[in-house]
Amino acid sequence: MRIGVEEGLTNVSQALQEKGYQVISLSGTSDLNNVDCCVVTGMDSDIMGIETTSTQVPVIEANGLSADEICQKVDQKLQ
Repeated sequence: MRIGVEEGLTNVSQALQEKGYQVISLSGTSDLNNVDCCVVTGMDSDIMGIETTSTQVPVIEANGLSADEICQKVDQKLQ
């Protein structure tokens, strides 16, 4: 499974890689077509245009969550 992670969430990227996920850095909305789930900071929900982009992949907002909590949410979304 490929997980897109917004830049700046290094600890989340590392935790997901340790769980066996392939992690790619989200650098634009076109990357959303190449992932099974994405994790964003939530600092500015529309910074990458995710709110206005039609996507079928789950979007997890990392704001206020630990890396372990985010991993659990990813696991739940991809079951």
